[in-house]
Amino acid sequence: MARTASLSGFPEWLPEERLVELHVLDTLRRVFELHGFSSIETRAVETVGQLLRKGEIDKEVYGLSRLQDDDGADAAASHKADPHALALHFDLTVPFARYVVENAGYLAFPFRRYQIQKVWRGERPQEGRAREFTQADIDIVGDGDLPFRYDVEIALVIAEALSALPIPDFLLRINNRKLAEGFYNGIGLTDTAGVLRSIDKLEKIGPAKVAELLKSELGASDQQAQAALKLASIRTEDTAFVEQVRALGVSNELLEEGLAELEQVIAAAVQRAPGKVVADLSIARGLDYYTGTVVETVLVGHEQLGSICSGGRYDALASKGNRKFPGVGLSIGVTRLVSRILSQDLAKATRSVPTAVLVALNSDDSWGAAQDVAAALRSRGIATEVAAKAEKFGKQIKFADRRGIPFVWFTDDDGKHQVKDIRSGEQVDADPATWAPAAEDLNVRVLKA
Repeated sequence: MARTASLSGFPEWLPEERLVELHVLDTLRRVFELHGFSSIETRAVETVGQLLRKGEIDKEVYGLSRLQDDDGADAAASHKADPHALALHFDLTVPFARYVVENAGYLAFPFRRYQIQKVWRGERPQEGRAREFTQADIDIVGDGDLPFRYDVEIALVIAEALSALPIPDFLLRINNRKLAEGFYNGIGLTDTAGVLRSIDKLEKIGPAKVAELLKSELGASDQQAQAALKLASIRTEDTAFVEQVRALGVSNELLEEGLAELEQVIAAAVQRAPGKVVADLSIARGLDYYTGTVVETVLVGHEQLGSICSGGRYDALASKGNRKFPGVGLSIGVTRLVSRILSQDLAKATRSVPTAVLVALNSDDSWGAAQDVAAALRSRGIATEVAAKAEKFGKQIKFADRRGIPFVWFTDDDGKHQVKDIRSGEQVDADPATWAPAAEDLNVRVLKA
């Protein structure tokens, strides 16, 4: 993996590591586009008011300001209090909501979008958490309404995309906020957002401490706290969770709506992505804008890394007057995934550079002819470099070896061409107009360990 960065939390990859990241990005783009998602890019900067209008994430936002304002005063001190101040986006969902509202007249709904960009958060750096990182999001947004079937589809698209990556087995853990909120209301806990925030800490602090939080911060009784924890303990690989929830004896209309929605998602996933999805009623998602389906995804055997893909349904994130744009979306933490792939040697690039062929020089005067050979190879999609100096052939071969280039091309004074596979030592006659490496050597590939 890349050496320890001089600026913590801002990862930089070596060339061969970057090839792995590019493979991940290209794979995600291909799958998303196969499902009809269009690519967009939003600006990196939003107003503080826009970023902080949903959820409690102000401590994570990087403000953007000049070192001095027009009067020469410290601009940073007043930055946080000004909703019109600028800040770097901490995710891609909030900027996307703004984008939809501003461009609604030009979009065809339901609008299917994917977006792959860097985001910034002021978090404590560690593996899986960086201050600058890449996310890959997909969302489907409607105008006025959005059929629930899209909640099912988005989960299946993500399962397909993750299955195409060089990663271990993964598990989409799915819940429904309506189910949870209806249950909490049914047992008399009306501050459902507060309960969700406490339940969201379950894996970090354990059930005993969550029960204490529910009692001390939300006024829950022992019976209410235990009921909330019993709900959160339900986890099934099929739709058996429905009867398990009903067995808890809580009646609530919103609860029934959430149960029905989650049942649809899990039933479809069991059929189309077997073994990749579970109903997990401990999943809460901390941000306030989720209103229905919620998802978190873990790598099996690497759960300590945290969620590599999360999101859900949001019915009120974007609106314009009385016009609402409900949506459902999921976000893949690309940098988190790549950091684990590299640190655990889960996959490697077949070579460290895109170049397949180095054209050697037998004299400095042959540089022009070498460029002609390189142009002929490149015209047929073969990545090619030309040596810079007419050193001894042994040195030029060693240069190719250091670069990770598998083939060296030679042209003698009579114009006869040969190409050498420096890995095997095999050298054969070749024609720049027709020669090609084996398919597995033509392009860099990323192979799962």
